[in-house]
Amino acid sequence: MRILFLNDLEDERIGSSVRLVHQLAAHYRRQGHETALATAVQEPGQAGQADVHGLKVYRLYSDYNPRWRSWVSLDNPRVRAPFQAVLRDFKPDVVHSHLVHAHLSYASLTASRAAGAGVVFTAHDVMSFCHQKLTCFHGGEAAGGVLRDYEARPFKCFPCQRLRWNPFRNRAIRRVLERDVQRLTVVSDELGKALRANQLRVDRTVHNALEPRTQLPSAEEVQRFKAARGLDRCRLIAIGGRLHEQKGVLQLLRMLRLLAPRFPMLRLLVMGKREVYDREFAQQAQELGVAQLVVPTGWLEGPELQQALAAVDVFVTPSICFDTFGMVNLEAMEHAKPVVATVYGGSPEVVLEGVTGFVRNPFQIESFAEAVARLLEDPALAHAMGLAGRTRLVEHFLLPRMAAEYAEEYAAACTAQAAL
Repeated sequence: MRILFLNDLEDERIGSSVRLVHQLAAHYRRQGHETALATAVQEPGQAGQADVHGLKVYRLYSDYNPRWRSWVSLDNPRVRAPFQAVLRDFKPDVVHSHLVHAHLSYASLTASRAAGAGVVFTAHDVMSFCHQKLTCFHGGEAAGGVLRDYEARPFKCFPCQRLRWNPFRNRAIRRVLERDVQRLTVVSDELGKALRANQLRVDRTVHNALEPRTQLPSAEEVQRFKAARGLDRCRLIAIGGRLHEQKGVLQLLRMLRLLAPRFPMLRLLVMGKREVYDREFAQQAQELGVAQLVVPTGWLEGPELQQALAAVDVFVTPSICFDTFGMVNLEAMEHAKPVVATVYGGSPEVVLEGVTGFVRNPFQIESFAEAVARLLEDPALAHAMGLAGRTRLVEHFLLPRMAAEYAEEYAAACTAQAAL
């Protein structure tokens, strides 16, 4: 089978969806399939074909002012002809779309179906009905974050997006997904609920997965990581990935203020871009009186990232946006770390309440902080939950399971396409 993946992102370091694409592609190549990736680049000189770890990559140039994304996402004229050339060159049996709402556009799905390929669309986020990351559904602090209003409506969306709002966008996307996609999957059941609330068909949930590492950091490597940052005797909690208010960084700083008096040697590892932390959160940490307890590591990758994950006592994901799955939860579980996760999105499908960690409302600062404190106060409980998380990862969230489920979707899509 010839499988063409679509993803606006190419760099495995900056997006979980494209890391999954590379892992899936490698898995399928080992099974004898041919794979390729169509992606977008923002510099004309970067366009063209490349080989990335054995994956054939078609880089299509696309750059525009993001204010026009709600229009360009429907049909991007810059990539229209180049994408047709990709289809002619690779001749895919199936096209598996992951992220297309910034550059490759939903028109790429129409073109793929017209070329005779079976089309599978995987929703990794809410962008098929929301113009941005979904943050309005829970009602915010005023409502205690307890609402679940997923439906996109003009009186909700226009005040948020104003001149960026495209009143025709969602209807056009629904039409393309219904007409040109044979199989539509989501990465969490909760994301499926959100899509269905916006009249989008969902055929199946295929949870994300990890390709397990053959070797984790040794105790000596972890100790060197801690010693290099003056953390030898410290208890560590950590947050990682893209640093943004929507990821609950401010919530976590407020929790840290509550936890600090109970745990004098507590430190918070902030594993994300240092310049973002300095610009967006350093002043807030200072005002809350916890700046000295925060250790901003900068962006970590490779062995250093694995050492950091192995060093923490408790991992936290306090997102206040709709966090569709939370791959970082799996990454912490791989290192047998207990996780305290947000109630929003797919995290409760990964982190089992009271078994592999705790699931809490990040607007309820005291409750969330108390869950973290319970794990810090009871190392035996934290260890047991961490091991349970590792077991859950191995049993439910490894790459072969995900690849097998997507293979079933490919077969169904190709059968449906052949019947047209």
